[in-house]
Amino acid sequence: MSLRARVAALVAIVLIASAGATGYVLYERHRQERARASAPPVATLADANAVVAEPHLVFRSTALGTGYGEVAVVPLSDPAGPRAFTGASCERVYATADQTVCLSAERGLVTTYRAALLDRAWAPSRELPLTGLPSRARLSRDGSLVATTTFVYGDSYTNPGQFSTRTIVTRARGEVVGDIESFTLIVDGRTVTAVDRNFWGVTFADDDTFYATAASGRKTWLVRGSLSARTATALREDVECPSLSPDKTRIAFKKHGDLPHGQWRLAVYDLATGRETVLAETHSVDDQAEWLDDANVLYGLPRTAGNGVATSDVWVTPADGSGTPRVFVQNAWSPAVVR
Repeated sequence: MSLRARVAALVAIVLIASAGATGYVLYERHRQERARASAPPVATLADANAVVAEPHLVFRSTALGTGYGEVAVVPLSDPAGPRAFTGASCERVYATADQTVCLSAERGLVTTYRAALLDRAWAPSRELPLTGLPSRARLSRDGSLVATTTFVYGDSYTNPGQFSTRTIVTRARGEVVGDIESFTLIVDGRTVTAVDRNFWGVTFADDDTFYATAASGRKTWLVRGSLSARTATALREDVECPSLSPDKTRIAFKKHGDLPHGQWRLAVYDLATGRETVLAETHSVDDQAEWLDDANVLYGLPRTAGNGVATSDVWVTPADGSGTPRVFVQNAWSPAVVR
């Protein structure tokens, strides 16, 4: 076979493979859309404004059917009751009384992602920098600071040291504080300069202090950071996706311990005493927890609905390790408590 014929054959194979892959993507997307469209409707409330006038939960609805992927709200007084949809669609969402950060996807043959702050009408008010696949998002309690974490090239947290993240802190008024990977990382009094450093899962204490996960060389640490000093100092090992309690005394987090690869347990770390409390949830939790109040922790657990379409629920468990975990909101993900 001549060189020209071999090249032509290779081009034909590539085109056939590409067409097959595109066809499968379109088929799978159509199958999931049909499954969602045929699902029974979820109970809804008409007025989201009435819900947010009282303490409430903001979350991504994963109920199949109309509203799948939209931001919804329920009153904390009736979390299992009807939900109100806001019209905004997000892959990850977090909210305060005045601001909402939304990491969204625009799906086509090529999916693109964006990050934005939403105003009280759930409309985009400011674009935020975003590079990669949406993973985590947080606001400071007063809404003045925003943190977003993305995977740069679509990996996962299951392989520390073998993925790359970008965690960017931005002021809500638009000023970019910076990618915290550029901050000085201090572990056991030494500066870590390894090229595989990664940071993710920010939780804010105030307008300068934050906690986050740092990773390097297959190890992870809970770090306390300073935006003004541009430093992050390790407090302890084996901590991922920290979440600061409302009273600012404890950190809820996921830990790997001696579990099989890619699995985690939820635990709480007391900042004053260093005591660790493993929570009653025995399922592997791959989420950044949210505090319902000083006594209880919320988190998402995935499940598979009918027709093989993935959905999830938000669960709650006591922060002292007692009790039995229970579903807090069905068909929900990415919870944010607003009081």
